[in-house]
Amino acid sequence: NVAGADINNRIGQSFPNATHLIKVAAQTALAQREKISVFGTDYDTPDGTCIRDYIHVDDLASAHLRALAYLSEGNKSDIFNCGYGHGFSVYEVIETMKKISDIDFTVETSPRRSGDPALLISDNTKIKNTLGWEAYYDDLALICKTALDWEKNV
Repeated sequence: NVAGADINNRIGQSFPNATHLIKVAAQTALAQREKISVFGTDYDTPDGTCIRDYIHVDDLASAHLRALAYLSEGNKSDIFNCGYGHGFSVYEVIETMKKISDIDFTVETSPRRSGDPALLISDNTKIKNTLGWEAYYDDLALICKTALDWEKNV
């Protein structure tokens, strides 16, 4: 789950009717949306909400640049997982956005969406070992802050 916006606030998620949690939380904090919905609170996770591995857009871009360099050195094309190898729950994301925005926005619970697994975490071992890729922005508060800053300027 790629999230956040460029550290220098040059580019971010700009598509209408977004459903991505961090973008929706930022828009809700800025009163661009009336509320945010949590789809399911009865998953087998510590707080009952889904857990996802959110990767900052700049880290994903650096992974792509590493992959291009790898290919330009004559190496064979391959598939790599990009992520941090750990995740955050829906409630953790919402609480982080509330904290960094200093806004207590409205959260409602809704039934589960069909097909949503409780946990999706990336195994980044292969990309680290093969490409030497390292994450620099593995920080949920930073990811939320860059998303919020971007939404303020859209």
